[in-house]
Amino acid sequence: MSARRTTVVAEPHGQVALVSVGFPLVGAGVVWGLKSVAGWVADLSWAPMQGPFRLVASIPEPWATIGSVALGAVLGLVVAGIAAHERLVVEVFNEGVELLRGGKHKSFDRTLVSGAFLDGKKLVLLGVDTGELARESHDLKPTDLADAFQSHGYQWLEGGDPYRDDYRRWVDGTPGLPAGANALLKVRAEALRKSDSTDAADLRDELSRLGVVVREEKKRQYWRLARQLP
Repeated sequence: MSARRTTVVAEPHGQVALVSVGFPLVGAGVVWGLKSVAGWVADLSWAPMQGPFRLVASIPEPWATIGSVALGAVLGLVVAGIAAHERLVVEVFNEGVELLRGGKHKSFDRTLVSGAFLDGKKLVLLGVDTGELARESHDLKPTDLADAFQSHGYQWLEGGDPYRDDYRRWVDGTPGLPAGANALLKVRAEALRKSDSTDAADLRDELSRLGVVVREEKKRQYWRLARQLP
């Protein structure tokens, strides 16, 4: 059996290495800088949070420098780890598409995908019912994504969303929605207000099962109904 031909689109290794090394270095420099001005800030009667600055200023050298550099590096490593966890990897092959992020896989059979496009910094997979199978944030090169999909025979929509004119602004109680959709949109509006991206994504999936496609701009929600293509 021949191996499956797969095109993988991911952030360049150099960029990943830069984040992995650069964030700890930046973190170490920032925290060391705060340590360096701790004594000066502690002497300012009007400065806020003088307690922590006095505590830092009281730590003897070289432990203050060693501790600040180590703490900053650890914080930078944590941020770099979060960035790695949130990094999107796209695998395109003749039989389907896989999206990988944070150890989670989303797989889409070829027969379910009618096309793909970019909406700003989001990759969108369209289903055969005009609904959205996936809408994922990314930092990948648009040309690499276009080449990957086109090389496997998928429709790549250079003009963006072909159904952008079908969207309507959502307001509570708007007519035309399926039963239960308005309540989900109301809860999702609150999730967006709180910047709860996980809950907002889960509610997007719930709305998709009702045949409602939703997008947001500056926390405002816009919706349209999916429909079966002829």
